[in-house]
Amino acid sequence: MTSLISTAHRASDDVPLVSVIIPTFNRAGLLGRAIDSVLSQTFASLELIVVDDGSTDATDALLARYGARLTVVRQPNRGVSAARNSGVARARGEWIALLDSDDEWLPDKLDRQVAYCAQHPETVICQTEELWIRNGVRVNPKQRHAKVGGMIFEQCLPLCLVSPSAVMLRRSLLTAVGGFDERLPACEDYDLWLRLTWKYPVHLIPEPLLVKHGGHADQLSRMPELDKYRIHALVKILRQGCLNPSQQAAALAMLEEKCRIYATGCRKRGRIAEADAYRALGTRWKTADDLPV
Repeated sequence: MTSLISTAHRASDDVPLVSVIIPTFNRAGLLGRAIDSVLSQTFASLELIVVDDGSTDATDALLARYGARLTVVRQPNRGVSAARNSGVARARGEWIALLDSDDEWLPDKLDRQVAYCAQHPETVICQTEELWIRNGVRVNPKQRHAKVGGMIFEQCLPLCLVSPSAVMLRRSLLTAVGGFDERLPACEDYDLWLRLTWKYPVHLIPEPLLVKHGGHADQLSRMPELDKYRIHALVKILRQGCLNPSQQAAALAMLEEKCRIYATGCRKRGRIAEADAYRALGTRWKTADDLPV
């Protein structure tokens, strides 16, 4: 079925069905593996856009070796959200597939996702299972990281359950919600999935078609104070006024919990005013004109 989809698409025009976007910053030692995994895909109707977010290492020389096999977008360092948004702005495909520069896909990842979406035409977001490698060693995700499919807004509240590198979603949907929040230095994916999963189901292919590599020092997931940025995302979705009563109650409860945890950490570090502000935010979020972030 997949080959029929891609052949029919190419027969009508030269526009790719899937635009793959890799944001990168100073990862010349890792980026080649990610690029090669895209160029080795069994699915043909794709374009690869690499957004170099102001790298100062050997990234430029690495990218030059690929020539016309990919499109390079260069910009001053503005963070991963701005890099992904720049890639989406250049994309031509109906679907967007994201890949972090430290991860890699198995060869049939896009083939499987495109075929799934053809069989389930109501799909607007689809992700796959994944394998985890940390410092070169296979590790098993904890139960709290277990992926689920369907209407998963409430399951996404404690932590991000949608992996950017595993997801494929309609470009029209991503642009309609404004893309990634460029104000967030981390948890930008958590924020985006909350803005999508309250309304749309996430379809899950239960086979691992992505390899996530961890353990290196520049992982965003290792940044301190991640809950501060999750709090920002929770307040934003609550202010949007779109949640049903069950979703709103769950989001408010999670906001209160994360504010309490973050405030406790601030107090231990002597940041009393910040602790008090977040404690108040957790119980009276509607009175806060802006977040103390």
